[in-house]
Amino acid sequence: MRVLFVHPSPLMYSEIYLRLEPLGLELVAQSARKAGHEVRLLDLQVFRHPDYFRLLDDWKPQAIGFSLNYLANIPEVVDLAKQTKLRLPGCFIFAGGHSASFTAKEILAHADGAITCIVRGEGEDITPQVLDASNEPENLHKLPGVTSVFGEGPSPRLAKDLNELHPARDLTSRRRKYFIGVLDPCASIEFTRGCPWDCSFCSAWTFYGRSYRTRSAELAAEDLARIQEPGVFIVDDVAFIQSDHGLALAREVERRKIRKQYYLETRGDVLLRNKEIFRMWKRLGLKYMFLGLEAIDDEGLKAHRKRVTVKKNFEALECARELNIHAAVNIIADPSWDERHFEAVRDWALSVPEIVHITVNTPYPGTETWVTESRNFTTRDYRLFDVQHAVLPTKLPLDRFYKELVRTQQVINQKHLGFAALKDTFFMAARFLAQGQTNFVKMLWKFSSVYNEKRQLADHQRTVHYPISLPAANHPKLLDPKQLYIHMPEPAHAAD
Repeated sequence: MRVLFVHPSPLMYSEIYLRLEPLGLELVAQSARKAGHEVRLLDLQVFRHPDYFRLLDDWKPQAIGFSLNYLANIPEVVDLAKQTKLRLPGCFIFAGGHSASFTAKEILAHADGAITCIVRGEGEDITPQVLDASNEPENLHKLPGVTSVFGEGPSPRLAKDLNELHPARDLTSRRRKYFIGVLDPCASIEFTRGCPWDCSFCSAWTFYGRSYRTRSAELAAEDLARIQEPGVFIVDDVAFIQSDHGLALAREVERRKIRKQYYLETRGDVLLRNKEIFRMWKRLGLKYMFLGLEAIDDEGLKAHRKRVTVKKNFEALECARELNIHAAVNIIADPSWDERHFEAVRDWALSVPEIVHITVNTPYPGTETWVTESRNFTTRDYRLFDVQHAVLPTKLPLDRFYKELVRTQQVINQKHLGFAALKDTFFMAARFLAQGQTNFVKMLWKFSSVYNEKRQLADHQRTVHYPISLPAANHPKLLDPKQLYIHMPEPAHAAD
């Protein structure tokens, strides 16, 4: 069967700071190829809709699988599916991914039959079975993790063995378009899956059922050695939770003499606990780490249930500085903020050397805050659920909220990417241009065209063709987190 896998277009944030290779889709594509299918992959982060329709006309795929990791991409995918059905009426269309797993039934309702089924949970093991059963759509919902127009099947199953999964990186064209910050170009790799914490704003732990699994250090290093790009983003939700695994990985990388520059995400308390592991990775090329501080006061951290204190977070920043690892941190702007809150964040951000990002508190399906959030949502537009727009009532008038948000982002942005910092980035930019890499250079100058309050306000005025289904008004005060789980892991997979 000719199978096309499609990643949707970039979101607002990825227009500037990063564009990551679709690693999850590459893993699923490889599982389909291994099962004997003829497979292609199209990433609309680097291609455009005309390229997609041209491929439909030229190759005429018999099945198309859309990746829906991000909620904001749902309207785009539904529209593409409907247009595809008009061109290729017999094409089998399905979708999967993180956000699709939590919104399967409503996606099918929006699609009006254009999408036959949604794969919930991890897709590598089940996708070949879905393709095999595609000629009997009435039976698809009997497969684990599959929701179809005919019903919902058994709970999804975790992939049997992460060591058996390999990404089809050769299917991804224009790989030089992938980058994150100064790592340009940059590939992605996975060492572990899952997260044992339970932050109220996050759906990573509810997706995996608080499970945490690791890949073999030997096979992970083998995968890393095959990567051609000089930069590598480690996509783990929290890197190096287990010191033994981080140490084994480091030793394998060192033994193979792999030289890359790395960017990863972790928690402050993990960094402090496993400082020596991060020191080793610094020697191996760890250049940047993302620390999700989320708040600069204990009250804010408690609201997000981060299970860490401001003191520990600030200790972690000091630790990163001591290790000479550049840290990027995230602060969540709450819609209840007024000018004083924004000013406090600006002052703090300018007082520290770290790169500071601001995102907007956005309850997502699959998070506890989606169910328990007592405030009324102000929109039903999927496209605004991108952590760059306010979807809850703001204390300030919306235009003033966006003005303060953009002003804060601009002040922070100028600290690192403005004219004052130009002397530090000039030679770096020149080197990238000499190598034919333009991602970083475009990032330097594109900020104001992407981030401005007029654009964000105008986004609220767009016509909504597919309204999101909001949570019930009468929600339980005490929620059983297992009600949110996509995967119900076996005891052997459970977090410590």
